[in-house]
Amino acid sequence: MFYPSARTAVLLALAAPLALVIAAAAPRAWIAAPALGAALLVTVVLDALLAPALAGLKVIVPEDGEVGEPLALTVLADFRIEAPRAAPVAALALDPRLAPGGRLVAPLALDSGAWSARIETTPTRRGLGPVSAVWLRWEGPLGLATRQVRQDLEAVIRIRPNIAPVRSPALQLFLRDAQFGMVARRIRGEGTDFEALAEYEPGMDRRRIDWKSSARHARLFAKEYETERNNQIVFAFDCGQTMCEPIAGLPRIDRAVTAALTTAWIALGAHDRVAVYGFAQRPQVLSPFVTAPREFARLQEAAAALDYSAEQPNFTLALSTLAARLRRRSLIVVFSEFTDPTSAELMIESMRRLVERHRVIFVVMADAELADFVRAPVRSAQDAAMAVTATTLQHQRTLVLQRLRRAGILVVEAPHQHIGNRLLDAYLSVKRAGSLG
Repeated sequence: MFYPSARTAVLLALAAPLALVIAAAAPRAWIAAPALGAALLVTVVLDALLAPALAGLKVIVPEDGEVGEPLALTVLADFRIEAPRAAPVAALALDPRLAPGGRLVAPLALDSGAWSARIETTPTRRGLGPVSAVWLRWEGPLGLATRQVRQDLEAVIRIRPNIAPVRSPALQLFLRDAQFGMVARRIRGEGTDFEALAEYEPGMDRRRIDWKSSARHARLFAKEYETERNNQIVFAFDCGQTMCEPIAGLPRIDRAVTAALTTAWIALGAHDRVAVYGFAQRPQVLSPFVTAPREFARLQEAAAALDYSAEQPNFTLALSTLAARLRRRSLIVVFSEFTDPTSAELMIESMRRLVERHRVIFVVMADAELADFVRAPVRSAQDAAMAVTATTLQHQRTLVLQRLRRAGILVVEAPHQHIGNRLLDAYLSVKRAGSLG
């Protein structure tokens, strides 16, 4: 398949005024204009026939990727006899969750005698992203004709939740130096379960000195405690419309999943049991409890199954269903979002019932857009109205979070880039307080 190039279109556009001049100056020479057009058409056909023939076209597509992380696809092309005069251009048709508009275009470069292009994109949604076709376009020797080849592909990329923080050196260093880590052993020094008495040494907390035992033995002894283990932790995700809206280019729920999986990795290292729960209008996913770091992939698969929904969440049904399935006191981490006190009323009442038996953490991402409206300079009546509305919404948001705190719920609110660290701090504080046993 071939067609005229942009250069041919420019020549035709320049030839049109020339033909008018010839027709006006010498009417009998009108045949010259069609003859020039025919000659140009023949030249285009010859240029297409002389263009290098394609020997092979291949696209290397990775099997897996992570939402929000760069993903590279490689296009390889091989030509018979000689290379094209200009760099060929490749275009890929793929799922919109892999690239905006479902299209990627990049020129190929000649490297060690082979034409190749490395095309990077950043997936914006989890799920299966098919790569359906590739087009390759290159010009003939004169640049008047362009040849094009289309090849169907049957490649599919599985976009998983982002666990880049789990692989970060900072988190690995934390795990190595943490008081509880990947090694199965009895851990003393933190927690609430009394373990043993040990001779007091400088640097120990003086509040742990057992004065009765110290008086009996005529030397100081301090109490040692064992860290709580085998706690049940459920990460509950609101998959409704508000959580599926983007924040800094990615849906809120995907940022919540990344924060949850980071904390889950730490919790598994602390010998706790972790499960994933998703809901919208109805419950979607409730994974079995995972008990060891080697089973972390099961949590990632369960989180990948959380679907995006355009419905409003039913907190009453979702949280009552979850409470009915939990047989013992657990730590429940709820990721959600609300826009006004009216929509948050049912959520507050449902979580109040949940906190009667379980320890609850409510995680919400700070609304940077509202803060920008509040801080924006007022230059018109519309700016003033937007600032007043944003201030009112911020005040209502603060009231809702205060009601949750008064109900005994630990609220974690932070910008999306810091939500993972804040959640990890909240989990560690709950674990050190020993309020789950």
